[in-house]
Amino acid sequence: MLKSYFQNKSNEVGCDEVGRGCLAGPVVAAAVIFPKNYSNENIKDSKKISMDERKSLEVEIKKNAIDWSIGIVSNQSIDKLNILNASILAMHKALDKLSIKPSFIIIDGNKFKTYKNIDHKCVIKGDNKYLSIAAASIIAKNYRDNFMIKKSKKIKMYSWEINFGYPTKKHREAIKKYGITKYHRKSFNIIK
Repeated sequence: MLKSYFQNKSNEVGCDEVGRGCLAGPVVAAAVIFPKNYSNENIKDSKKISMDERKSLEVEIKKNAIDWSIGIVSNQSIDKLNILNASILAMHKALDKLSIKPSFIIIDGNKFKTYKNIDHKCVIKGDNKYLSIAAASIIAKNYRDNFMIKKSKKIKMYSWEINFGYPTKKHREAIKKYGITKYHRKSFNIIK
């Protein structure tokens, strides 16, 4: 069972992002605030659960969260900013969309830039330790996967409905054969 909070404060928000290692598509972050003593043994790091489980958990998360939001940074912005800065920006955008001001921010990973002078803590493997971070990873992953599935219906040759833009063998072979699209990240040197 993941921990309910890092600090015993109300309105602690957990943040996570998905899509950092992808060759195509945006980076997406989510922020989730749960009631202080909320618990749910099924919420885990999004990478450890199936797509169907993630979909049903997202309904649970949104129903039980005090507040939640999503932040998106496009592949064009990733190319301008670099992936680390784009990931942090996506988290800041998610935090901007919350209707409740958080008292404390916990972030998955080891890098973050202070947001509106609110205290924060970076937690390595935070999505395996804290409910709000794991919940944020689920919401962000579902949103991003759906985005890539939608794009794959128009641009079929890259198998985004299966690989979601990650650098699989099939995806790389399609890039070699067809070149890149407007959704690919040019700064990732995907064409040698």
